[in-house]
Formats: sequence, structure tokens, C-alpha cells
Amino acid sequence: MLFPCIDQIEVKGKRLLIRVDYNVPLKDGVIGDDNRIRSGLETVRYALKNGASAIVCSHLGSPDGKPVPKMSLGPVAQRMSELLGQKVELAPDCVGPEVRSMAARLKPGQALLLENLRFHPEEQGKKPEQRGDFGKQLAELADIYVNDAFAVAHRNNASVVDAPKWSKKCCIGFLLKEEWEYLGENLAHPKRPYVAISGGSKVSTKLGIIRSLLPQVDDFIIGGAMANTFLLAQGHGVGRSLVEPDLVDTALDILHTAEEHKAKVHLPVDFVVGRGAEDKEPLGVFDADSIPAEGMMLDIGPKSVALFSAVLRPAATVIWNGPMGLFENPAFASGSLALCRAVADLEALTIVGGGDTVAVLHQTDLSSKFTFISTAGGAFLEFLEGRELPAFKALKECLNR
Repeated sequence: MLFPCIDQIEVKGKRLLIRVDYNVPLKDGVIGDDNRIRSGLETVRYALKNGASAIVCSHLGSPDGKPVPKMSLGPVAQRMSELLGQKVELAPDCVGPEVRSMAARLKPGQALLLENLRFHPEEQGKKPEQRGDFGKQLAELADIYVNDAFAVAHRNNASVVDAPKWSKKCCIGFLLKEEWEYLGENLAHPKRPYVAISGGSKVSTKLGIIRSLLPQVDDFIIGGAMANTFLLAQGHGVGRSLVEPDLVDTALDILHTAEEHKAKVHLPVDFVVGRGAEDKEPLGVFDADSIPAEGMMLDIGPKSVALFSAVLRPAATVIWNGPMGLFENPAFASGSLALCRAVADLEALTIVGGGDTVAVLHQTDLSSKFTFISTAGGAFLEFLEGRELPAFKALKECLNR
């Protein structure tokens, strides 16, 4: 493990600033899904049980650097209190004299939740001068900085890159440790056959992960609207489907690269077609070489499900990011759900990441059948692309001081 975890350092009597990702769906003050809170509580619990006090910080939504009451972390503090079985106070802000006083008064075993970090424009400043001393002010609240927010590890946010810079000591939490172990260590030497699945709407957003994984995998399954560009590159008509014509040459280059690395790319062979995304009933199922001119390819068809399932059957390692179609509409969800069931049935290491993909899992109640579900979207992709994430660079610099 590259970084020390919270259970590898002495925390008794210390104040810990724990950066988490509690960016939960919130409507009218009600949390729609508390999974992110539950996932991040193990680190907080450990700190409290081992004689530390926890100063927890997170963002929620996109308030554009201004206090927006409906994006307050008040409901999160209440839910944390319920799950921890003790009161978690919500600070009126995340920096400033009153917050410093509240943090200083914390006793071992007590927790404080700072108000939404993004109520300050400095949190998301693109450059150091735009972030100012916001990260320093956060660091000064505590003795130890703990990063347990892999979902924002790819962002140059003040709480991610500047707070560790000014902290006396840094470590990671259990959730980030798990992400590192599964995405980094387990995939560094995967058991074979190794199969990658990529879906979603655009090839352009997945170019990095495709190019990174092609030399590593045995099979690469491509679905969702991003498959349309590959089919167009092969000369198929795609009707009115979402497509990126400017990436046709790139798609052909990817297919050529796959051949060079002896990785087999699998594209859909049939589609559930509709006239538009709002259709309640599809036009029907059409083979890839007979898509009607007025149609939109909005889900993979049964032949594609059978093909992809057969590719997956012998797999020992599977990584999946991106749905196979417009799963939000029940008329075009069957392909994504069927693939989810196929992966869940495997006796393999199965790793899933990305918000839409995780949403598919939740529709099937099969989450427990997967080896690991990443909490991240953008960080998941960038990490698998082989990039050094800003959070990890900042932690390294903290540890090397």
C-alpha cells in the first residue's frame, strides 16, 4: 500500500480532518440514497472508537461558491447522527473563527460535520491563487488529515490538494484504501481471461480508458450509444442514433490497436430501436445492418446480450463502466439489466464503477453479487487511464516532507 491507512497511525487524542464524499441526492431536505454516507462511516467510526475526534468535510451539489440553503449538509449531519448513534453537530461554515472554536472544543469520541465546502468559491479554484489559503484554514482545524473521498481524488479542490499540503500528518481512510487495492493492486496482475465492458453515450469520454485497457484485456465489450460510432466506422447505417462522426477514424484506430494487442473487441449485433428517448414502446429489435433511417438505437438487443454473455462466461476478471443503453427509460433498459445479471452470475473478480452503472445495479438488487463497486465516476476512469490523481500526488508530498 502506497499510503498509510488510518489504522496504521496513532490517532488517540488527535483531531482528524476527514475528507469524505457525502454528495448524496437531496430533494426538499430528504436524502434519496444514503449509500455514500454509509460507505464512508467506517473511517469515522474507527476514529471515534480509538479516542480521536472527527471533523468531517464534504461537498454537496454545485452551489457555485455561494451558500445555498437547499444544499446545506444539515440532513447529512442528521443521518450521520442516526447511523453513528450519537449527535453529530453541523458547523455553520467550514472555516472561520466560530468553526475553529467548535473544532477546538471537540472531545475524543465526538464528531463535527463542516458545512458544504462548495459554499466557498476557493474550494473549486482552478489555480492555487484562486484557492488562496482555504485549504490551509481547513488543515489548521486538525492534527491529522485523512482522505477518504476517492470520488473527488481527480479534482484539484482545496480540500483535496491544499489541505494535505498544510497538514502535519496525512493518511487515507478505509474506503479510499479499498478503492486503491481493487483498482490498483488487483488489476495490476489480473486473473485471466480479463474482460472489460464499456458503455455510455460517447466514445470521446471513454477514449482514455479504452486506450489504457486494450493492451491489458483479452476481450473488450462495447455497448451503449458509444458503440454507434464504431458501427458507423464499419459502414453500418445508424439511423438517427447518437453518434460522433468526427471520431470514426479514431474508432477504426482503436479496432486496429486491439488487433495488435490480440484483444478482441465485441460490438452489438442487434438493437432495440425507438423513434426517440421518450418512447414508451420501442419500434422493435433490428440487426445492426438493418437499422431504419428514422430509428434510434437505444438499447442492445437479445442477440447482443447472448453474445456478450458468452464472452463473459469464462472470465476470471471483469471491469465494467457504462450502461448498454438508455436504461433510465424502462422501454430501453432490458439490455443493461440482462448484462448486469450475466456479470453477477460469474465466479470472477467483478469490479463496477461510474454513477450510471451503479444505478443499473441498484435496479436489479444484485449489488451484493459484485466483488467491488467503486464510489467514483471521473476518478474511476482517470485512475484506470493510468493518470496520477491530484489527491494521491498531494498525499505523497505530505508524506515525503
